[in-house]
Amino acid sequence: MEGMLTGKVISVNGPIVKAVGLQGIRMFDIAEVGPYRLIGEVIRLLEDISVIQVYEDDTGLKPGDEVISYCRPLSVLLGPGLIANIYDGIQRPLVGISEACGCYINKGIKLQPLDEKRKWEFKPLIKAGTRVKEGDVLGELQESPLVMHKILIPPGVSGDLTKVAEEGSYTISDDIYSVKTSDGVHNGRLAEYWPVRRPRPNRLRKKPNIPLITGQRIIDSFFPIARGGTAAIPGGFGTGKTMTQHALAKWCNADIIVYIGCGERGNEMTDVLTDFPKLIDERNGRPLIERTVMIANTSNMPVPAREVSIYTGVTIAEYYRDMGYSVAVMADSTSRWAEALRELSSRLGDMPAEEGFPPYLATRLAEFYERAGLVETLSGKEGDITIIGAVSPPGGDFSEPVTQHTSRFVRCFWALDKGLADARHYPSISWIDSYTEYLPDIEAWWKALDSQWLSIRNEVMGILLEDNRLQQVVKLVGSDALPPGQQFILFVAETVKNAFLQQNAFDKTDKYCSPEKQLKLLKAILGLYQKGTELLKEGVTVKEISALDAVSEIVRLKSEVPNWELDRCDEHGTRLAQCLDSLKAQKTAGASA
Repeated sequence: MEGMLTGKVISVNGPIVKAVGLQGIRMFDIAEVGPYRLIGEVIRLLEDISVIQVYEDDTGLKPGDEVISYCRPLSVLLGPGLIANIYDGIQRPLVGISEACGCYINKGIKLQPLDEKRKWEFKPLIKAGTRVKEGDVLGELQESPLVMHKILIPPGVSGDLTKVAEEGSYTISDDIYSVKTSDGVHNGRLAEYWPVRRPRPNRLRKKPNIPLITGQRIIDSFFPIARGGTAAIPGGFGTGKTMTQHALAKWCNADIIVYIGCGERGNEMTDVLTDFPKLIDERNGRPLIERTVMIANTSNMPVPAREVSIYTGVTIAEYYRDMGYSVAVMADSTSRWAEALRELSSRLGDMPAEEGFPPYLATRLAEFYERAGLVETLSGKEGDITIIGAVSPPGGDFSEPVTQHTSRFVRCFWALDKGLADARHYPSISWIDSYTEYLPDIEAWWKALDSQWLSIRNEVMGILLEDNRLQQVVKLVGSDALPPGQQFILFVAETVKNAFLQQNAFDKTDKYCSPEKQLKLLKAILGLYQKGTELLKEGVTVKEISALDAVSEIVRLKSEVPNWELDRCDEHGTRLAQCLDSLKAQKTAGASA
């Protein structure tokens, strides 16, 4: 439907507004409410009544106020300029709002998401007269030093390219090309709108097979996630969810990062917004912000905008995926998003389910995580979206609905442990409660580095699981009552925790650990375990083994050996083997004497 519809407000219940007179309006169409033209979205139709969810503070709105709609769905503007920008939940640029309004967002303020005056150096890649189809790459421009922006023929458009602009400088408002379709002529620009609640199409979904390398040892080696996968980070207050996501955003090997601060505290988002522009991507020496899009919707902003913010973020991610990029979406946190759903559903009078959440909570979570994946794009390239969502269960109770439903839809579960966090063991990911289902998918990639990777990983993981079992016995009888073999398992497990699992995000060397270095560290620990187990049979004590300098040096390898000097790990392994052999020889000589 074209044209404008007008109606009147008849009821205001917080952010939920009911209006009449909007005959012909559709679900999820945008409506502008009241004298300030507040942005809202139609979320329910009841005969001639339209129920509108308002995304701004509607204090002062009253029955009788005018409502208008242009019958367009809630959409985001996709084009060059998204990178290094900071938006609120409905894609209003916060930097521009700050310049226009100061510290507070004025009611009804509307700014273009992308700078309409900035000119981009466009380079066409195909000529007029070519037959084009949806997803074809029309041209490119340098959006940032790290991102080459591809201009694509939008979904649903195919035909003869009748016009394409020459190489030169253009704004997002300039017509760049024309395609003669079966329905008429499509005139395209550098930027196009796309509805946030409608996933962008692709040609084929594929099985993920390459790991998302994060530089965090406990994740990459023990609970890896594949590019195009899904993961949840549940944890109570103070366990380090936000810091873990910050580390993933800083060091993961995705091409583009979309960071969604959904309902988080303002001071945390302030830290993100001030720190990211200063961070340097060590792989290329450029600021990390040059491949990052941020969406900040803090806890003091209107609740409905929090609900839509994750759709805004994942739609932007799909846009870059369609260019053939690998995109990582960090949603912090989906619990705040679910709480927004709960508040809105209660105002709508929906029947509550578990803990007051709406009965469609599981469906909405599934719809969000299903937009992740490795796909063959419409242009024939591969692109992927990895979604990592933080979950904030009240009191750290993983049995609450959001955590339980999320665990059904993700294949990677990084459970944060309050005990580890209190002991200052970070990242505080529990090696007992966490799991991953991506090991078979990415095994081939790791085996290309080392054919023994999976057996090494499983053997060290087995040591940790046995340690967890023995700790229950130690609480009852003490470690001295255990036989030497079990005492040694406790010692090696403690070495694994200190030398491998614990990682210092503020240490220049330890903040990022390459896959090659992770393998070297695991081999060093496993070498100690295997060689030490043999020595125990020769009568060597755990105390004698632990007293060796080469054994205590294992804990320091992570912070003393850079990723590009891995020969030092091999040298240490040789030295450790020599020390253990020497200890065995001394024991044998002593026994002979």
